[in-house]
Amino acid sequence: MLGMPKPFASTADTAEKTATLEVLADGVYAYTAEGDPNVGAIEGSDAVLAIEARATPYMARVWLDELRGHTDKPVRWLALTHYHAVRTLGASAFGADAIIAHDQTAALIEERGQADFESEAGRMPRLFTGIETIPGLTHPTITFSDRYDLDLGGGRRAELLYVGRGHTEGDILIWLPEERVLFAGDLVESQAALYTGDAFHRDWMSATLDAVAALDARVLVGGRGAVARDEGVGEAIEQTRGFLRVLHDEVRDVHDAGGSLKQAFTNAHGALEPRYGGWPIFEHCMPFNVQRMWDELDGIERPRIWTAGRDREVWAQLQD
Repeated sequence: MLGMPKPFASTADTAEKTATLEVLADGVYAYTAEGDPNVGAIEGSDAVLAIEARATPYMARVWLDELRGHTDKPVRWLALTHYHAVRTLGASAFGADAIIAHDQTAALIEERGQADFESEAGRMPRLFTGIETIPGLTHPTITFSDRYDLDLGGGRRAELLYVGRGHTEGDILIWLPEERVLFAGDLVESQAALYTGDAFHRDWMSATLDAVAALDARVLVGGRGAVARDEGVGEAIEQTRGFLRVLHDEVRDVHDAGGSLKQAFTNAHGALEPRYGGWPIFEHCMPFNVQRMWDELDGIERPRIWTAGRDREVWAQLQD
């Protein structure tokens, strides 16, 4: 596993992915691309709620061009599930009247948005095609703490919900209660590995995922991977929980025994690789996941800021 040097993060992932636009219900769309970050859209009576902005305006326009094959309604609202650059920096392409996110997402963008931009662009350059089109950081214009109800017109409403800390401090869900369609952001992945470098693992794998499951969605769009339907929804949630539990337990055992971060990485990788190793971004994520889990066990409550330099240091420490 550790005998051959690995290319840093996703820098070797240069192959174009096939994107698929799926109609989940009348006027409800998901756009997935073989493990790349998922996005979506929901039509109202005369406007659209877009979900996630992609990493650059150029990449956002590729998605919007696909969407225009189904609706010509303008995007009035743009919902951001959390602060990461691959989800937010394409926002200017939408021309939305309102950009909606959690209070904590807005605060995280102010605190660490530029560092996150530089970190993610270095880790995943292919996702930042058209990086020169980014005008700067995206700042939400509407924020909320627990719930934001959005009347989309025509009898359709969307509920934007905060159900607890997880992938970040400010993840939100976009829930269509009538259709029972859930856009879960990176709180749930379906057939894709988890990134937990900014996570609150113990909250996420317990109360937060319990709240996601309690919605009893019929269709779930996770942050990456295939759209989950029917019994696949519960499977995606439990797959996510299972990854977190194994990661937590393996790192905790080494940490509590006075072992090293490198040993924790070796053990966690070995335990997770048989089930998750073939899924998108597994190798990319694992060093950052283990470092954050170790920090959490050390009592570092809030995730430390990832910078391009820190990324490389952790990668080299755990991959050599």
